[in-house]
Amino acid sequence: MSSAEETGDGEPGGRTHTGSLAHRVPELGALELLLAVARLGSLGGAARHLGISQPAASSRIRSMERQLGVALVDRSPRGSRLTDAGALVTDWARRIVEAAEAFDAGAQALRDRRDSRLRVAASMTIAEYLLPGWLLALRAQRPDTAVSLLAGNSSAVARRLLSGEADLGFVEGVSVPAGLDSAVIAHDRLIVVTAPGHPWARRRTPLAARELAETPLILREKGSGTRQVLDAALGGLARPLIELSSTTAVKAAAVGGAGPAVLSELAVGEELSMRRLVRVPVADVSLARDLRAVWPTGHRPTGPARHLLSLTRSQRS
Repeated sequence: MSSAEETGDGEPGGRTHTGSLAHRVPELGALELLLAVARLGSLGGAARHLGISQPAASSRIRSMERQLGVALVDRSPRGSRLTDAGALVTDWARRIVEAAEAFDAGAQALRDRRDSRLRVAASMTIAEYLLPGWLLALRAQRPDTAVSLLAGNSSAVARRLLSGEADLGFVEGVSVPAGLDSAVIAHDRLIVVTAPGHPWARRRTPLAARELAETPLILREKGSGTRQVLDAALGGLARPLIELSSTTAVKAAAVGGAGPAVLSELAVGEELSMRRLVRVPVADVSLARDLRAVWPTGHRPTGPARHLLSLTRSQRS
């Protein structure tokens, strides 16, 4: 008596159930082929129905028979007929294929739900001056996707992504917030601006970086990408003259003559051209910065988020 028979384990002949289920159960395509043979009564007809060659179909049936250890199809010049074992396996296969179809339908429903909305979180400069164009391009290509935009500073963008409140984010700080992966999607530069009546507007020499660092400025709040970049570039800042929570508010205060400000070039093009603001050159400091798309580490954007990310790159190029 074999050890399998003595213990009651395994199958007659010493066969045991080893390995994963995927190695013991035929693949879905083979089961679909067997169902087609049962329905059409011909291996050739089943092959044509599934869009494969007859030799490939024969090979798939033989492989399944070897895997199961039983003959499934009797082949003859008059066609193909299921064996008794083949008829039984076909009944089981039908249930598996029906379950797979239900699985596929459910997965498609999940994709449809995912693709029906996109939640974007963006820091203020990007939200005000770049995202509108990107979202218009996305709407032209995906009109059925509803987009919601959450604007805030770079720290708030990171929190929303990590808490699952947003699908894709855009930031403008010095570094990538912890827990996020990123891709550079644009470049920007911060510039010093004042109203035309400010003494700096009449300077004949560039402003020294030290003087800028020691001067109270109209600034964004702590946590904003603009303030992070400026603080890092100057090695520290004086106490703010005014602290405001949006680029538009900082710009309005500067235009009104409240004092000098440091803003993105993207934000002040119109004001500079109309002389409502004057650019003040600064010596010995670089205020260039990268603008980045961000998402939770290890979770590459999919669906509409991936599409929007590709649009930012195409418009950059």
